Amino acid sequence: MSWLNYISKDAKEIYFLGDVFDFWFEYKEVVPKGYIRLLGKLAQLSDDGVKLHFFIGNHDMWLFNYLEKELNASIYQKPILRRIFNHNYFIGHGDGLGPGDRSYKIIKYIFRNRLCQWAFARLHPNFGIGLAKFFSRKSRVSTGKNDEIFLGKEKEWLYLYAQEIAKKEKVDYFVFGHRHLPLQLPLESSLYINLGEWMNYCTFAICNPSGMQLMEWKDGSVNSYSNSNE
Repeated sequence: MSWLNYISKDAKEIYFLGDVFDFWFEYKEVVPKGYIRLLGKLAQLSDDGVKLHFFIGNHDMWLFNYLEKELNASIYQKPILRRIFNHNYFIGHGDGLGPGDRSYKIIKYIFRNRLCQWAFARLHPNFGIGLAKFFSRKSRVSTGKNDEIFLGKEKEWLYLYAQEIAKKEKVDYFVFGHRHLPLQLPLESSLYINLGEWMNYCTFAICNPSGMQLMEWKDGSVNSYSNSNE
C-alpha cells in the first residue's frame, strides 16, 4: 500500500500484469475476502484520474467485469501491443505463451470454459474459495524456488516467445508478469522485461518518454534494479 501511495503523486496510468490476487472468482453477490484496503486504494486512484489496467493472470483468470464497473479499469485477457510516448510496448501476463508447459495450457483451456465457470459458481463460496486456495498452496509447494531460477535465454519460454513476436512486429519493450524472477534482458533491438513479484523482490517498471526501466521498492524508496542474468 505504501508503494501505491508513493507513486500516486506522479502516475498517470498503472498496468497490473496479472496475479494481483492469489485467487479471484466473481460471484454475483460475493467479493473474495481480504482485499478491501487494496480495492479501496485503487478506487481512490481511479477517482483521482489514474487509469488502471488489469491483465488476467493464472491466479485470477476468473476476473470478469467487476473491476471494470467499480474502478473504471480496463481488463485484458490477452497480450496487447501499445504505443506509449514514443515506444512500442508488447504487454501481457505471460501464462501459457511460448513453447512448453503443455499441461498448464490444457488446464487453462478448461478453466476458461464457460461451462466450467458456471459449474464452479454453483459451489458455495466457502467451499469454492477454500478449494482454490488449497490448490494454489499446493502449486507453490511443488514449484518451490524453481520459479526464481534463471534458466538461460534458450530455456526462458517468454523470452523465446518475444523473439518470435519481434520477427513480426516492431517492438521496443516486451513486458510480462507471471515469472517470479525479475529479468531485464536485451533482445536484438528490443528489451525483454519481466516484472518479478512482490513476495521477495518488490520490483516494478517505470515508463516515461525515455523508455522503461526495472525498479525496486525498498525501505520506502525507489531504486534501479539490476540483474546479472545475461
